[in-house]
Amino acid sequence: MDTLSSSASHSPAIALSGVDLSLGTGAARVHVLKGVSLTVAPGETVGLVGPSGSGKSTLLMVMAGLERVDKGRVEVAGEDVTALDEDRLARFRGANVGIVFQSFHLIPTMTALENVAVPLELAGRRDAFARAADELEAVGLGHRLNHYPAQMSGGEQQRVAVARALAPQPPILVADEPTGNLDEATGQQIMDLLFAAHAARRTTLVLVTHDPALARRCARNVRLRSGVIEADAPVASAAAGA
Repeated sequence: MDTLSSSASHSPAIALSGVDLSLGTGAARVHVLKGVSLTVAPGETVGLVGPSGSGKSTLLMVMAGLERVDKGRVEVAGEDVTALDEDRLARFRGANVGIVFQSFHLIPTMTALENVAVPLELAGRRDAFARAADELEAVGLGHRLNHYPAQMSGGEQQRVAVARALAPQPPILVADEPTGNLDEATGQQIMDLLFAAHAARRTTLVLVTHDPALARRCARNVRLRSGVIEADAPVASAAAGA
């Protein structure tokens, strides 16, 4: 099935086993992930950390079903996503994984309301615009429903992106350097939103970050280097939701 089942709720939120992935072609082909195995429990907060080029963002995209692996098994919300065709994968991802990117990825010709409603409309929700309005209100943008991305600040655009990711009420939320294009104060506000959503909705939250303070807010940090997991440990000072 394409949504999280009751049996799947007792399974890991994400489980990767022996994942290998190379990107590029010919002489430019790079072995990005090398035999990566990783399990994330439902409701867990995990920070993916490590130097640039270590494979963090690629690993996150594998978890989100946006990158196909060359080898290994990827289970998300109890579903083996490596076995899904593109149409089923898109439907499954839309229902189960909310994604927040560093560069917002909003549709410039659509208003904030329309951007947030898109995944709901694709899922056939009749209340797409009402739900989108509620999500924008929840992130403090109830007064900006009809504004276009170009009319909003970077922080406001990322709030729209967060609202869009949360609107389908997915059990899993992933974020790739969500504060990377924002100033420190605005970035803090965005992370407060993500951790508040995790606490209120019990979502699994996995994020890529270079910010040590942000990584410490997660209950667990997974450090990558050169495409392999170098360390995987709980964070003693985790303050998720603080």
